[in-house]
Amino acid sequence: MAEIDLSKPIVYRVEGMNHTATRRNEVYRVDGDEKLLMDLQLPPNLPSGARVPAIFFVHGGPIPREGVPPKQWGIFQSYSALAAASGLVGVAFNHRLHAPEDYSRSQSDIAAAVEYVRTHADRLNVDPSRIALWYFSGAGPQLSWVLRERPTSVRCVLAFYALLDLRVLVPPGAPAVILEQAAAHSPAALVGTRAKGLPLFVARAGQDSPMVNQSIDAFMREAAAADVQIDFADHPEGRHTFDVLDDVERSREIIARAMAFVRAHLS
Repeated sequence: MAEIDLSKPIVYRVEGMNHTATRRNEVYRVDGDEKLLMDLQLPPNLPSGARVPAIFFVHGGPIPREGVPPKQWGIFQSYSALAAASGLVGVAFNHRLHAPEDYSRSQSDIAAAVEYVRTHADRLNVDPSRIALWYFSGAGPQLSWVLRERPTSVRCVLAFYALLDLRVLVPPGAPAVILEQAAAHSPAALVGTRAKGLPLFVARAGQDSPMVNQSIDAFMREAAAADVQIDFADHPEGRHTFDVLDDVERSREIIARAMAFVRAHLS
């Protein structure tokens, strides 16, 4: 996303996105001197005893440690506002995916973020048994954690223009151990055996990089071969981050459809 203005919001809006309740800079994990933060947007005027489902928006990478933290990017702030305006809690958070070797640590951060919200569900007005995870771009490999662990609180998973198969990056003739490591973090390698019964939504941008689209195509082939049902949305003219860059009806249709998918599976 370095080529776009990181403050830009998504191209889809609904009434109420400017009137959400916000909890900023919740510390969800402390690791040495590092404090990992999240922002939550909630429907306004929730009663103290209200418990509503939550969507976690998982940023991609690898990204530099310096710069604007992802939870402050316009895409995730606006998606969180969309969630809140739709009667859900939207969670934007930072995780530590700064280099290819960080996948395991990043997955641990994501799991910690989910556990923090579930543990503090009463204070945060969250129903801890109704969680959705929405992965973007280079966060695609992190979806493998959900497929491996199948946490019962995660009711559905979404992936927008996401890298879903790291094996496409492995050069021919690479040592077997490299291919094994890539497969361990590749949702495409797990979807056939670990995704049954887990609602999945995948959005593909036709004008994305061949690498990303090859990984999505591999994921879809593996799912089809195992008769795993995927709610799939193709955007033939869409670019990577079409939900921010391409202000056209097809972009808005896909975002609206994805949000309807979440609401249906968290109801």
